[in-house]
Amino acid sequence: MIERYTRPEMQRVWSDETRLRRMLEVELAYLKALARAKRIPSAELDALRALLDHALAEQVKNREAKSGHEVIGLLQAVSSQVKAKAPQLNRYLHYGLTSSDVLDTGFSLQLVEANSLLLDSWRAVAGRIRSLAEQHKDTWMVGRTHGVHAEPITFGVKVAGWHAEALRNIERLERARQLSSFGKISGAVGTFAHFPVAFEAEVCRELGLAPEPVSTQVVPRDRYADVYHAWVLTAAAIERIALEIRHLQKTEVLEAEEPFTEDQKGSSAMPHKRNPVLCENLCGLARLIRTYESAVVENCALWHERDISHSSNERVIFPDAAIALHFMIHRLGQVLDGLQVYPDRMRENMERSLGLVYSQKVLLQLIDAGLGRLEAYELVQRNAMKTWKARRPFLEFLLADPDVTRRLPAGRLRACFDLKSYGGAIEEILRRGGVTARKKAGAR
Repeated sequence: MIERYTRPEMQRVWSDETRLRRMLEVELAYLKALARAKRIPSAELDALRALLDHALAEQVKNREAKSGHEVIGLLQAVSSQVKAKAPQLNRYLHYGLTSSDVLDTGFSLQLVEANSLLLDSWRAVAGRIRSLAEQHKDTWMVGRTHGVHAEPITFGVKVAGWHAEALRNIERLERARQLSSFGKISGAVGTFAHFPVAFEAEVCRELGLAPEPVSTQVVPRDRYADVYHAWVLTAAAIERIALEIRHLQKTEVLEAEEPFTEDQKGSSAMPHKRNPVLCENLCGLARLIRTYESAVVENCALWHERDISHSSNERVIFPDAAIALHFMIHRLGQVLDGLQVYPDRMRENMERSLGLVYSQKVLLQLIDAGLGRLEAYELVQRNAMKTWKARRPFLEFLLADPDVTRRLPAGRLRACFDLKSYGGAIEEILRRGGVTARKKAGAR
């Protein structure tokens, strides 16, 4: 991922040095399990442990250039450092293992760390969403379907939907972290032919992982596809929020606006512009993360016990997507922290449809007054279409229609246009969305 969309914490997770360190941690944990049987002195294990803090990437790269094999390049670099002071360890380095034992288990360690960073960031953003929903639970605006005025809603209810989705994504990321927490130490085709099965559990326990139940030469890729899907849906949640803010920031709407700093410029040509570039950026990165998913799923089907058609794209996809998603979550937090909400404009826009947003209330009152649903619907729609055409208040046409007033007196008609009657469930919606705590039984 380019530096522009990279935060240092996540970059460290996916650096070459971290990747090699995680692979070495796997080798060290395995050699600790092997030490009793092969009489590897603890001092020699310490020699390998000391290498965890050394920069090895350049050495490995140079050796890989000759051998054409990354793991062999790592083993050669390590051997050159330890063979004089740790000969027994050097002798049994990578004993009975295959490359994927080290690569996949090390990759799992990276995934666990990446998912932890994503979780921490997303929880913080969920807190900001929750505060925004509480702040605007009574801020009325028009709800829109198909981009057209539908019925009144509050901005807090809208944001409560974002919060409920954020909670679902926290659950997905927690599950993704758990799905990531599996290692594989089972040898060339997963049969433990050269060391005891118990070694795998011991090594994985040392690393904080669980053993993959049935591996081939690799960890089955459906596991990683499941992890990646959680990332895709997290990006989709961010895009949903960003897209809504973009719509609300349109000049004709202008009910909310992403932050715009004092020295910021919106256009090189038009000095007046305040463009929703932060949210547009989030939508663009969400598209990028989605496009990778097909390759991740295709990696599930490998030849026999393995091939390496998955390896090349995984080296790009998972670091790129994790770094981009981490950046997206942080940027969404910045947008929410500086989001400008304009309640007066929300009310003004709701009134632009001249009362049509109350049409269903009128429909239901006519039904309660004795009309059949279809007849009542035709009656309300007839007056609604007059409102659209003449651009005069909906209530005015209803009061002038004897077919309506014969069944609903003026006072009952006017009561249909009471905005507060739409707010009875707001508190319950916020509780359902996790914004406010549910009241305990018996509490008043």
